[in-house]
Amino acid sequence: MPSSSRPRVAARRSPRSAPLARPVPPAVMARPMEAPFAAVLGVLVAAEFLYLGWLLYEPGSLLDWYVVVPALLAAVTLAGAVLVVLGRGRGWLVLTAASVVLLLTLLALVLLFGALGGGAALWQALLLLIGPIGCLALTVRRPVRAWTGGRTLRGRRRSAGGRREGRRSR
Repeated sequence: MPSSSRPRVAARRSPRSAPLARPVPPAVMARPMEAPFAAVLGVLVAAEFLYLGWLLYEPGSLLDWYVVVPALLAAVTLAGAVLVVLGRGRGWLVLTAASVVLLLTLLALVLLFGALGGGAALWQALLLLIGPIGCLALTVRRPVRAWTGGRTLRGRRRSAGGRREGRRSR
């Protein structure tokens, strides 16, 4: 039987564990293709908020809560769309929250109009569902979340020395 020339003795190991190999993220992440489309659908969601506010508006009721709340939600949604395009912190969360609020509102309207007998108002409310559903479908995708989440070296930088060694607690 032929014998191997290498000894079968295990290599000596250090008592310290080996440093973990981490993939180095790129310094600047390219904007994903979904981000501008999510922002455009975010602008559509803001326009739908303004449309709902316009439907509730009556002359002399400019500062009533049922007109101001949709206007504020539209402004927050536009801010989220800008944050997503620029890749700033947690813009996808702002767009997701605004889309969920509009989606639930429109679903309540669809149920109300359906219970009242349907008609053109039901179909308009169903048509308005395109904006929040499309915005949700794009903003919760991983590329958009990573783009606005700050997981790359853009926002967070480690110190050059890494973890301090030398001082140990006793």
